[in-house]
Amino acid sequence: MLEVCEAPDRGLGTDDVGETPRRWIGRRRQSAAKGVGLVNLEVSSHRRWRIAGLVPAAALLALGLIGAAWVAGAHVMGFANSRATITVTGSARKQIRADQAVWRGSYSAQSPRIEDAYAELEASGRRVRAYLVSRGFPDSALVFSQVQTQTLYERAPNGMELGRIEGYRLQQTVELRANDVDRIAALAREATELIRQGVRFESYPPEYLVTGLADLKVEMLAAATKDAKARAEEMAKNAGSKIGRLRSARMGVFQVTPAFSTMVTDYGVNDTSSMMKDITSVVSVSFEIR
Repeated sequence: MLEVCEAPDRGLGTDDVGETPRRWIGRRRQSAAKGVGLVNLEVSSHRRWRIAGLVPAAALLALGLIGAAWVAGAHVMGFANSRATITVTGSARKQIRADQAVWRGSYSAQSPRIEDAYAELEASGRRVRAYLVSRGFPDSALVFSQVQTQTLYERAPNGMELGRIEGYRLQQTVELRANDVDRIAALAREATELIRQGVRFESYPPEYLVTGLADLKVEMLAAATKDAKARAEEMAKNAGSKIGRLRSARMGVFQVTPAFSTMVTDYGVNDTSSMMKDITSVVSVSFEIR
């Protein structure tokens, strides 16, 4: 008797008919294994694609960080360089001649009676005026001060005042200001000739002035600043750098001293004793270094 066995409903095509269950199971396993391999292959390819895409992005990010660091460093170096300064002291000296002189002299009179002392003082004043006019100075240039009165007391041998009035001493001063400094200098030396005329006269050393000193100080300040810049440029050049903008400037005191003098003070000198003078200007200047 012949038995017919039906194949189970496996959901396969006609090619699967007649296969044994063992062979069918084996083929299913092979198909499943192939499917898994295909999936693994696709996943690996996808991962490689993502990694390949991340490499340029990482490179760009690294370059960006390097560029940012360079820019920041440049700014820091630029700021540091802008803070670098050089400070120098410049000076300028010029010899000048006084263009105006002031001379003063005084005369006095003394008598036990104040009236007699005053009369003598008036007479001396007239002689002084006539003498100065004769030397070529106009009467309008003469300035007479008020009369100064001093009461004289008797004194004991030890120098103590006894309280009794001995007499009176009157004194007056004459002042003359002129631009002819040479004539004033000669007058100061020769005015004691009045003593021969019976005048108790005393001549004082003249004062020699520079009338344009304010404008001259501005000129000297500019010269001192120019000298300071030249010094800074030379120092920077020797160090392989250049100077930049002016950062600060501080003016020192002016020294007006007798010619060829080394006199210097912290508060400045304004000499009036000499006809020839040296004016010195000092300035402290700071420049940027580039």
